[in-house]
Amino acid sequence: MYDASAPVFIRALGNLATILDKGAAHADAKKIDPSVFLTARLSPDMFPLTRQVQIASDTVKNGAGRLAAIDLPSFPDTETSFPELQERIAKTIGFVQSVSQAQIEGSEARTITHKLRGQEVSFPGPVFLTNFVLPNLYFHVTTAYLILRHNGVELGKPDYLGPMA
Repeated sequence: MYDASAPVFIRALGNLATILDKGAAHADAKKIDPSVFLTARLSPDMFPLTRQVQIASDTVKNGAGRLAAIDLPSFPDTETSFPELQERIAKTIGFVQSVSQAQIEGSEARTITHKLRGQEVSFPGPVFLTNFVLPNLYFHVTTAYLILRHNGVELGKPDYLGPMA
């Protein structure tokens, strides 16, 4: 469970940080107010870029914390700039790195219960990771990528996938 969670979380957030760096550099190079990207959406009923990053962060920190059965850190959703989003990603990665393999191992035998849209839901540990946490993480990272790509930031599949080594 550890190998399928913590390293995957860290990699996805690291790739997201690289994507955001490219967005910030593009805004700077083209003299575009960064808030144009930070508040951009793919559709009026979808969250903007900033919220996509916040949710990706929450998904990872809460996923790791629940798998490890430890207290979840709380990060207020106050970011309004690329540097603040990068700081949030770094804090999230730091939290995941603080969770030991021993804390997560055995979570395949645990039931994970939490509130989802006001209702308590329970998952076996592996289902929580593979059917809830990972799909949500990838959805929000992908959406952040697409918002920037849609707005002209030169991104490609290698930016999303990150280094292969």
